[in-house]
Amino acid sequence: MKKVVSAAALAIFCAATAFAADTMVFENKNGNVTFPHKKHQEMLKNCKLCHEKGPGKIEGFGKDFAHTTCKGCHESKKAGPTKCGGCHKK
Repeated sequence: MKKVVSAAALAIFCAATAFAADTMVFENKNGNVTFPHKKHQEMLKNCKLCHEKGPGKIEGFGKDFAHTTCKGCHESKKAGPTKCGGCHKK
């Protein structure tokens, strides 16, 4: 019985990561930020760059995280928006 429960839990966990939202929209007073999650998954191939503690919501995600981690990555890879209007769309 333990093997069945473990297998079911593993299947649910894997399915959740496989079906993560293709695109997410974060509402913001400076303009909503649309985040193409699937595109980032395909390009980066390393979830831990953003999800340090594993799949799921990013602990501490917010303005500071995005402006440091996301913008910093865009700057270092010379890809993606780095100016306010590149992410924030009214």
